[in-house]
Amino acid sequence: MSDSLKILTAGKNALMKEAIALRELEGSLRDSFIAAVQRIAACEGQVVVTGIGKSAIIAQKMVATFISTGQSAVFMHAADALHGDLGAIRKLDVVMVISKSGESPEIKALIPLVKTMGNTLIGIHSNPKSVLAEISDISIEIPDSPEACPNNLAPTSSSTAQMALGDAIAVALMELRGFGSADFARVHPGGALGKKLYLNVAALLRRDSNPQVLPAALSSDIIYSITAGRLGATAVTRDGNLVGVITDGDIRRMLERSPDEWRTLKAEDIMSKNPKFISPETLATEAFSMMEAHHITTLPVVSEQGYMGMIHLHDILREGIY
Repeated sequence: MSDSLKILTAGKNALMKEAIALRELEGSLRDSFIAAVQRIAACEGQVVVTGIGKSAIIAQKMVATFISTGQSAVFMHAADALHGDLGAIRKLDVVMVISKSGESPEIKALIPLVKTMGNTLIGIHSNPKSVLAEISDISIEIPDSPEACPNNLAPTSSSTAQMALGDAIAVALMELRGFGSADFARVHPGGALGKKLYLNVAALLRRDSNPQVLPAALSSDIIYSITAGRLGATAVTRDGNLVGVITDGDIRRMLERSPDEWRTLKAEDIMSKNPKFISPETLATEAFSMMEAHHITTLPVVSEQGYMGMIHLHDILREGIY
């Protein structure tokens, strides 16, 4: 077998084993999963997630997912908890402990302390006979599937299952609370993801560029308006209301059709009389979809008061929305 084939085979085998672990996890979810989600949903404090080794890394990812989906959470390393960080736990908090074996020395030392403090303890493990399984108020067992590691030693399938379980808990909490896109935007205001959820057309509208001409405007005035606006188009307005749009493409087609008469043509002779337009409250991502669907690069923005200006495809792309 060539090295290339060995590499490809090893990669596929690893993914296959991890996929099997996830299917086994799906089939194992029982009342304990429901109880954990309900208890977290009722928590008046925060979820303190802890672990040791690779489980600690998974715990950090769980906390990040919880926070980004509306659940207050904090990470506490199990080893550091025994040296002062136990003070992070408050009376109303729920403590979630992740440990495949449920028997790590740090875990065995930590969980009795949590129980003494009176906090609800949710244990996530793969050993139903472990101390963690026995002491936890809510015990969620992850099937002990073979690791993707060829020696069945390195945490691979097990860590994937732990992370997936955290995602499942977060998603179930979102469903239970009706956490929607507006809530998601509130906690994701930065970056392209947040912008897709909250940035509207009004925020992108160029205040210094509002190209428009009257219906009786001559071709020279139209060309000047398109050039000055730098948007490749101009609006045709009457009494502040949009009645048409002229693009630089319309100008080129006019010159082809009327090479000798173009100077006398008016905006109302050239304009598209039923142009696509958009409201200032519309999300920028919807404006982008509309441009794509109709193969256009500019959209007039129209409010109840009339024509406001134009938004260009590049304005949206600059914000990372596409």
